Amino acid sequence: MKSTHPFQHKLTRTGMAICLALAGMMSSTLPLQAQAAKPEFADPEKVLRTIFPVAETGFDPAATRDLYSNAINEAIFERLFTYDYLASPAKIIPETADGMPEISADGKTYTIKLKKGIYFTPDAAFNGKKRELTVDDYVYSFKRIMDPKIASTHVWLLEDKIAGLDQLAAQAKKSGKFDYSAKVPGLEVVDKYTLRIHLTRPDFNLPMILAYTAMSAVAREVIEKYQDVQGAAMANPVGTGPYQLTEWVRGSKMILDANPDFHKTIWDFQASSDPNDQKIIAAMKGKRMPQIGRVVVNVILEDQSRLLAFQKDEIDLFQLYGGLAPQVLNGPDLKPEFVKRGIQMSRIVDPELTIYYWNMQDPAFGGLSKEKIALRRAMAMAHNVEEEIRIVDNGHAIPLQYPIPPGVVGHDPNYKSSIQYNPAAANALLDKFGYKKGKDGYRTMPDGSPLEIVHTAQTESRGHLQAEVWKKSYDGIGIRMRAEFRPFAEILKAEKQCQLMQRISPWIADYPDGDNFMQLFYGKNIHMNNNGCVTIPEYDKLYEQSQKLAPGPERDLLYHKMTRIMELYAAQRLGYARHRMMLSQPRVIGHKKHPIMHIEWMQIDIDKSK
Repeated sequence: MKSTHPFQHKLTRTGMAICLALAGMMSSTLPLQAQAAKPEFADPEKVLRTIFPVAETGFDPAATRDLYSNAINEAIFERLFTYDYLASPAKIIPETADGMPEISADGKTYTIKLKKGIYFTPDAAFNGKKRELTVDDYVYSFKRIMDPKIASTHVWLLEDKIAGLDQLAAQAKKSGKFDYSAKVPGLEVVDKYTLRIHLTRPDFNLPMILAYTAMSAVAREVIEKYQDVQGAAMANPVGTGPYQLTEWVRGSKMILDANPDFHKTIWDFQASSDPNDQKIIAAMKGKRMPQIGRVVVNVILEDQSRLLAFQKDEIDLFQLYGGLAPQVLNGPDLKPEFVKRGIQMSRIVDPELTIYYWNMQDPAFGGLSKEKIALRRAMAMAHNVEEEIRIVDNGHAIPLQYPIPPGVVGHDPNYKSSIQYNPAAANALLDKFGYKKGKDGYRTMPDGSPLEIVHTAQTESRGHLQAEVWKKSYDGIGIRMRAEFRPFAEILKAEKQCQLMQRISPWIADYPDGDNFMQLFYGKNIHMNNNGCVTIPEYDKLYEQSQKLAPGPERDLLYHKMTRIMELYAAQRLGYARHRMMLSQPRVIGHKKHPIMHIEWMQIDIDKSK
């Protein structure tokens, strides 16, 4: 089943600015010269067809907020560092960097060398000239993250870390214009291939941060060419990566073709403890990458439609969500009929934390007074996480007691949360603090005013199931719930403005360290990643202390204290980490789900004979 758009049309990049304004950026083909090129190392006849379960929003590393758009960014743009495909635990390796960074004895200075001869894909912004990647492009890209006009949700990655960068951002807030030409002491360009980063304090996660998609290099000429048209920069991704976007039908379809000028990259990874790694190595070792010449991504919102497309062999690579698992799996294993067809599965526990938050700025449910804490704690205790996993995900997730999930540095498998499922205690707590039940069985506020929670969920079937489970939880303690269903992109926008009352909010690791999860509840990260809009001074103080520590027992102790503080105020309830189950057709060679990278397209192959 292929998704189409009634207003699909094609545009050259040269006329994009005018046509975007006229046509509302419904579709584009970029650029025509890229379509004609035939890369020697990537076979155009090798086509990988895959699916996004929600619509993308656009392709600008600094401005992108959602997982699926970032997956496209990961294919188009490059970072200084990336991850080893097979290593377990996850291991940082160079991408455009020429080796790992040289780190000073005090941990505050990183010297990074860049590979020579890496070029951006052609664009009208370059006036017909080949444009080589230099460290100036990374400096410019890092500055963009801090530009107040972009309002990047990734500011926290660099904030309070690089000498002089925060001051430049502060000046931009006052003047209304970011000075991209200003020198930043912490971003020292030694020469066009050497970058020296000076930190205000040691940051033990910096190499992992530099491997995150938001830290990709963009070209200043491209951004400046298209920035005057609303959303045009998001529609004109020009990078140095293995793929380039050649067609985009908004909310429906993306086509990426191999970059014919992609710098020489040979598949060469070592096996982890996974016994399947040897088979992957035997099939892939020594190949120049990418091997796949085209990737076609269709947006299919409904679970059943996605599975049907895969079963009809219209899709090569497909994420099986728990709701569909009984149709494909017997427990953790593929059903015999799928095994007989040669269907392959890669299955991991995602480095994910799904939380249920209540907006701490909401007048009815937010605040730190005793009656508001009691209300949130009662709602948290009323919800049966394991029942939700059974109903919504058919058991293909694990409940979490601790905010740092398995597979991430800092995880504590022995920790037990003080908030557990106990509806009887939840009702007693509400009674004690004056949330009285009326004749209709629903409670009011202590002052007698109406009490109603609005639960926001996605429009797809999964969102409806989740809302039903939460309706049961709220009914169990006499709280009236109204469900509202919105498109994914609309939810993200409202959430960042603290406009939602309650939502189920998943977070998948940007990098595999506990800091990436504990920052979700830091007060300064409201409007970025702190979706519950929570500010608890005791938590914030401990978080700032933890930022100065390397992973280890001392930092773990702070994380435990921070977790207990969050439980005390009940700003949210911890949920679960889902199993990620990736199905692939027999023709797909070498696929293994990576826990951190969004996509594996660069590392796999297609057997055209199948």
